[in-house]
Order: sequence, then C-alpha cells, then structure tokens
Amino acid sequence: MEVAREEAWRLFREWTESESLRKHVLGVEAAMVGYARELGEDEELWAATGILHDLDYEKYPDLQTGHPRYALKELESRGYPQEMLDAIAGHAVFMGVPRETRLARTLYAVDELSGFIAACALVRPTGIHGLTPKSVKKKMKQPSFAAAVNRDEIRSGTEDLGVDFDEHVIRVIAAMEERAGELGLEGQGEAA
Repeated sequence: MEVAREEAWRLFREWTESESLRKHVLGVEAAMVGYARELGEDEELWAATGILHDLDYEKYPDLQTGHPRYALKELESRGYPQEMLDAIAGHAVFMGVPRETRLARTLYAVDELSGFIAACALVRPTGIHGLTPKSVKKKMKQPSFAAAVNRDEIRSGTEDLGVDFDEHVIRVIAAMEERAGELGLEGQGEAA
C-alpha cells in the first residue's frame, strides 16, 4: 500500500478532537520527516507513522486494554504496511514489541522528546526559537516540569537510535521549528 500523509492526517482528525493531541502528533511528524530527509527514507511513510502512532489514544487511553491496540487493528484492516504497524506497536514499551527497524527506533526516539521540547518552548517568550540542548537538559532535571513526560524513554530512545543526545535534541528542535506556527510554538513576541 502506498502511504499518503494527507490520508493519515484525515484519519487522525476523524478519531481525535483534542487540539493538544493533534499538535503532539504533528510535532512527532515534523521530527520523523526531519529524520527521513536526513536518512534518505520514505517521507510519506515516516510522516504518516508519526501522525498515526497515537490514533486511538483519545478514544482508548487505557494502556492495559486500549492504546495502541485499536489503532493497530484499524490500520491493519486498511492495509497499512507491517513496518508502520510494528513501529506503532514498538513505541508503546508495555506492548513488548522490539524496535527492529530504523522507522521504529526513530518513532520511539522522537515521541516523548518532541512533547518535551514543545513543553520547553511553551514557557519561553521566544517559543522554540533559540531553544538549546542545554535548556532542554536543564528542564529534564526538574521532575515537576512536564511531569508526564518519561525521561527514561527519552534517554533510551536516543541510545537505541545511536545518536549523540545533544545532536538528537538539535535535530528535533530544528524539525519542529520549521513548523513552529502550526505547532503553536512561536512564542508570545512573534504572534501575527
């Protein structure tokens, strides 16, 4: 099946009303596309995987019985590629699915980090602009800041990807900064 980003986004919007969850998957998508470009991978597949990884989270948030199981069933029934399904299953550590492909390792590596970067940007007057790895690491040391973000998954995802932590943060910030307006990360001083 040929994977189309626009079809993935349409499907996600059908399943999800939460604006914050929509922005989250767009942030993950931005990071996935950034890596796909750098690695010479299929940008449409990587974009769609970033968008669809949390397809069922709003409707079925229970990790014991819900997310991402309903998404996997839906995507499989629509003929999405096994590589995407494995990556989506692999981003949910509790599913126990090994992340064997570059797609799966990248999704896991950017999921929590992109959310954390967005949280960092939202508390800065300049938003994501000028955000540095040093600032991100400083915030990571504050357990009360963006407390829902799993710091261990950020670290293990970066290690699994085999990249330097600062370099990984720089890449994800750069990818998200390209779409700062759409992600609501422009900061207060630059609103149109």
